[in-house]
This record gives sequence, structure tokens and C-alpha cells, in this order.
Amino acid sequence: MIATPPSLSIAELVAQAIVRTRNGATHDHGKSVLVVVPDHRDVDHFVHVLETALPADCVTRLTADVGPAKRYRHWLSIVRGQSRVVVGTRAAMFAPVCEPGLFVIVDDGDDLHAEQHAPYPHVREVLAMRSIGESAGMLVIGRVQTCEGERLVRSGWARSITADREFVRSLSPRVHTVGSDAELERDPGAVSARLPSVALRTARAALESGPVLVQVPRAGYLPVVACQNCREVAHCDNCHGPLRLTGAGRAPMCGWCGTVRAQHVCAACGSSALRAVRTGAGRTAEELGRAFPGIQVITSGREGVVSRVSAKPALVVSTPGAEPIAEGGYSAALLLDGDSLLHRVDLRSDEEALRRWMNAASLVKPTGDVVIMADPAHASVQAVVRWDPLGFAHAEYQQRTVAHLPPTSRVAALDGPPRGIDQLMGELELPEVAEVLGPVPLDEPERVRLIIRVPLAQGAALAKELHRVQSVRSARKVADHVVVRIDPLNLI
Repeated sequence: MIATPPSLSIAELVAQAIVRTRNGATHDHGKSVLVVVPDHRDVDHFVHVLETALPADCVTRLTADVGPAKRYRHWLSIVRGQSRVVVGTRAAMFAPVCEPGLFVIVDDGDDLHAEQHAPYPHVREVLAMRSIGESAGMLVIGRVQTCEGERLVRSGWARSITADREFVRSLSPRVHTVGSDAELERDPGAVSARLPSVALRTARAALESGPVLVQVPRAGYLPVVACQNCREVAHCDNCHGPLRLTGAGRAPMCGWCGTVRAQHVCAACGSSALRAVRTGAGRTAEELGRAFPGIQVITSGREGVVSRVSAKPALVVSTPGAEPIAEGGYSAALLLDGDSLLHRVDLRSDEEALRRWMNAASLVKPTGDVVIMADPAHASVQAVVRWDPLGFAHAEYQQRTVAHLPPTSRVAALDGPPRGIDQLMGELELPEVAEVLGPVPLDEPERVRLIIRVPLAQGAALAKELHRVQSVRSARKVADHVVVRIDPLNLI
């Protein structure tokens, strides 16, 4: 379990782990290595680095985008033991590597590692079971340590490898927060401004020596708009979905059904004027282009992901996870709209915000600056300032323990129509210690969620009982289908 310091390449650290490991999990010793990364861009990067450190003919990529014929050839080479180092995305967790010596998962907090189809396996859990069953080592590596990783460390199953604090500080960029007393004296409006003066000063100074990364949580132009008069969020008359603007001068469009509402009128006050509620990467790039005339603005996100940028001065506007790698590192990074990440109604919102910020800040040079637009007193912000992901994981785990939330307890989420939930609960034989919470309505019509919570020791029994009941209901072809997930990522 490694939470890597900033500026260090995770791909190069993984390559060193493969080459230097002494447990036989290397090509030279006849053992195989499986590396699972979040997306295809990571696969390209890791394959490039590993082919530089290892014999190129022993490294194989396993992704869906290579096409069925090539994928099948790669699969056969893995089964036959010809490919000893396999790099792939989520589905590669089941790759039948020959004589595995090491399983590696990169950035286990990324939700791309969670399968969206039943039985909803997570790469971390699958690789952990494989490492036990196949007597191989396992490496969990990323910028942060998740609560699930913290549980593995506390149980004694895994060990956390940390760098010396002086070494971490030598690689860390300077982190500035908006809202400190000194900054408020200089700029009283810094808290409410989306681009306060400290961010503009930092960007202007950094552009003299290289590119500046600007991370925006949301894609699009204006993903949510509201009435200018009464501040009521604008909704579609057809499906009641939120209206959004896709570009300057364009008519509002529904984010759900796609209906264009050229003559939108507020249902509450009758006004037709709109204002921005949330600003996307497209609008941010437009605003920065006006604020820094003559500076190239590069966007990377849903419309197209840029893999790399040069060391020339430029403003790189990116959504989380789509940040390009800059040659020599970024001179600075501006992390905008941080409060929108922290205020999400989600069990993992704080952890996810920290992961996104640290991933972005790690792309900045050790001599560079990072500005976070979020509450400076928040635990996630302070963890970035101190560069202390392990301390944050310890505190977050303690809070989850007190609240009896995953991963300190086992939770089953049952989603379906009310009648189906009632029928399923009537057939379940739950342990005495089980807590039943809900049901509560979901966003979808005629669907509710019910939570069943048990201690970790009773987790296997709960899963077995749910499987039994679901199997019976499936055999009966019950119409009111209920979806069951154990420890879902989106619990709240």
C-alpha cells in the first residue's frame, strides 16, 4: 500500500517494483505481473514506461479498444505464458496470467475500477482474493490511501509504505488556500470570487516559466442555470430535468431529454432571464482567454482528452482525470470550485475531492504553486496543504467507524419498486444484529432504496442470504425486479 509523494511518476515506481521485487514476481524469475489502471490513457502511459524498463516483448496491453482479433491474440499469449507483464483496464482483473507473482492496482479510489454490472466486482477486491488464492503479492499504489486501503492496513493484511517527511516536502509544490486571514485582508472578496486575485496573480507569474493547469470539476459550458430574478433552478417543461447552456449565445437545453427551450419562462416568477449556477470547463476556458489575452488556452475533457502538452506557457483547462502531462511539469495549478466537490451528498465526497486535488497537484513542479478554491479549514484541503493523505485516511476511517459506515461495516443497498422491496424483505432471514434503514425514494419514479447494515463479521452471511433470496425470485421470474449491491460506491 503506497501513497506516493508528488512529482514522482507512479508508472516508473511500478516499473521499479516489478524489476526489483525479490519474491519472484519478475520476468527473469518466470513469474507474471498484472497491472490494472483506470483508463486507456493510463494503459498507454504505463505500457510506454514498462517497455522502456523491461524487454518490450514481455509487456502486453489488454483493453477492449484494440479490437476482438488482436485482443484474442493477446489473451492467448497471456494464457500460454508468453506475456509476463499485462497492463489493462478494469476487465483485465480476470486475466488468466501464468504463474502470477504480483498484482498491481493503480489509484484504487477511481470509480472506473468498480464494475457497473452484476455482481458489481471491484478491482481491488478481486485482486486481493486472487493474491490469496494464487499465493502472489499485491501492490496498491496511488496518490492517496482510500478508507478500504486503510482497513486492509489496520487488519494486518497489508502494510503501508511511506516516504520520509523531509523527502515528501522537498517534492511538494507550495499550496495556497483562499480564505486565509492574510488573503482576506488583501482581497476581502476572495471567498466569493470564482477566480480571486491570488489565483490570477499565481497564474500570471507562473505563465512566465511554463504551462498552468486549471482543474474544473464539471464539463460543459454552463451545466446548471437558474432564474436571474428568483434564483429558482431552471427545469425542462417536458421531463423536469435541469436546463443547461452548451455555449455562448445558445438557447438553453434540457440535460435529460435534450429538448431545446428557446423561450424558457420561469414557472415561479415568469422571468425569462437566466444566470449561471455552476460553471463548466468550456465557460472557464472562455473567461481565462479574456483574462489572459495572447496566451494559448488548451481544453481537455469530455469533448476530447489531451495526453501531453509542451513546456511552453499555456493555460490548460481540464476536468478531473483528463489532466494532460506537461513536459517538465506545470508551473502552477488552479483547483477551482472546490466547495462544489466537498458539498456533494456522497459518502466519499471528501475522499474523492482529495484524490482529484492530489492527482492534479502531483503534476506541478516541486518549485511550483497550487491554489485551492475551497474552505481552508476543511480536512481535505488541509491534507493537501500538509501533503498528508495517510493522516486523512486515518481520520476518515475513524469517522466511518463511529458512524458504522463502509468499510467498517458491511452494507447492502436494495433498489427497486416499493412492492418488490417489501416482497424481498418478507423472504429474507436476517441476522439479529442487522439494521434496516429506509426505504427512501430515489430520483427515478416509483423506485426506492432500502439499506441493510451488519458488522463486518456478518457480511458473508448477509451476502449469502441475499443471494439465496434473489436466486429464488429469479427462478420465479418475479416482475418487480430489485437490484442488490454490497457496499456500493454511491451509498447516499
